[in-house]
Amino acid sequence: MSESSNWVEIVLLAMLAAFIGLRLVSVLGKRTGHEPEVTDKFRAPAEVSSTPLRSVETMPRPHLKVPKGTSSDLAPALTEIAEADPSFDPERFVAAASSAYRMILESFWSGNADGMDGLVSDEIQENFESAIEAREGVRLENSIESLESASITSAEMAGQMAEVTVRFVTKIATAGEDKPSETADIWTFSRHIVSADPAWLLIATDAEA
Repeated sequence: MSESSNWVEIVLLAMLAAFIGLRLVSVLGKRTGHEPEVTDKFRAPAEVSSTPLRSVETMPRPHLKVPKGTSSDLAPALTEIAEADPSFDPERFVAAASSAYRMILESFWSGNADGMDGLVSDEIQENFESAIEAREGVRLENSIESLESASITSAEMAGQMAEVTVRFVTKIATAGEDKPSETADIWTFSRHIVSADPAWLLIATDAEA
């Protein structure tokens, strides 16, 4: 084949390629980067997992430890309070309630009702103040010789109020008596779980017969 025929063939192929290119552009158009996504309307969507994602806040709490001397039957009620109030820990609660018990009794015996501020409800404070006034502010020479035990006897959520009752068994020394007397007090503490104030307040007192 001559050299001139080769050039003619090359020119014809170039013209054919240019023609095909122009046809593709006219049919498909140019890509601008804003083309709508091509979807297949008849294709089933990808299967979505039915397992919900868990956030840190909704992860289940570890097993709640029931304090020594407290019935294991109260575990569900204590867990309910802990789920509503993540800061609640039964063992720490009993320790704090025991400290409050000592402080309240010592304030009452000394005739200093102000020492109960932030530890008791308004109603309980009024009751203690009335008792102090009835004895004309005389100091009672009592002291706690030992706190034998402190155990939770009941717990419940009442709306947004958490209530926990503790039984304190105490040996109390009284002036003029040879031996300390043993008493059992039943005190109920309460806290509004949505309150910014973390304090539990004494809302009821009773003495076990």
